[in-house]
Amino acid sequence: MRIAVVQMDIKLADQATNLANVLDRYHEARELDADLIVFPECTLTGYAFDSLDELRSCAQPLPCDATTTLTLACQKTGGHVIVGLIEEFEGRLFNCCVIVGPNGIVGRYRKAHLPFIGADRFCNYGDELLRPYTIDDFKIGLHICYDAGFPEVARVLALQGADLLLLPTNWPPGAIGVAEHIIPARAIENTVYCASASRVGVERGVKYLGLSKICDPFGKILAAAKGDEETILYAEINPQLARTKHLIRTAGLDEINRIADRRPELYQTIMSPKRLPRPGNR
Repeated sequence: MRIAVVQMDIKLADQATNLANVLDRYHEARELDADLIVFPECTLTGYAFDSLDELRSCAQPLPCDATTTLTLACQKTGGHVIVGLIEEFEGRLFNCCVIVGPNGIVGRYRKAHLPFIGADRFCNYGDELLRPYTIDDFKIGLHICYDAGFPEVARVLALQGADLLLLPTNWPPGAIGVAEHIIPARAIENTVYCASASRVGVERGVKYLGLSKICDPFGKILAAAKGDEETILYAEINPQLARTKHLIRTAGLDEINRIADRRPELYQTIMSPKRLPRPGNR
């Protein structure tokens, strides 16, 4: 599989312009034979919303006009697309990303961990169990931005056979350490490919970092954006590398397996009841 990671600016609450830009970059990536094109968090809506009412005005149930448009594009040109949006479901709002292909929506992920910033102040916590989705025999695991700071997410997806972990994100200035280090770390920890699709530009005074990257299962950076320019990154994904968890450096002397060598019987604390109450519409 050849993947394309799109790093782009996004216009707040201007879904028509954002969708047009997504289609332009989708076609550009398809011309270079990308099978899967990944866009940033909240691609269609922007992120720096100031109120629940403002956010709700941009929320849509799934499927929506944008996913229908992307489905038609995939039917005509091929490939799959992952975009971020605000999903409305039974009166609740979710920071969501969807996989769209020639047959419509393949999968959906609702952001599970919510910082008290931007649109996430007004969203509900993701309420669905983590699981990878299959595209052309590849297993794809989705998480969004702040989720990457919780290694349990990547590990659960890897335990279910994910070959590639994808992170649509909007990294603000305070996330520079995460943007630089978390993708190779998650790749190494789980022996999987890992990629971040970050946004750039300024939205209500916040300048987003960019710094998108794609790493192989050993943490090697296959492609990386230098900073906050708009760009598209490309890489080839070999699932066999991600599925070979037993790494033999010197047979009989130096062998590791970060999946088989786990000690889950010692990890019970992470199953204890979670967090104190949080503000906002959760």
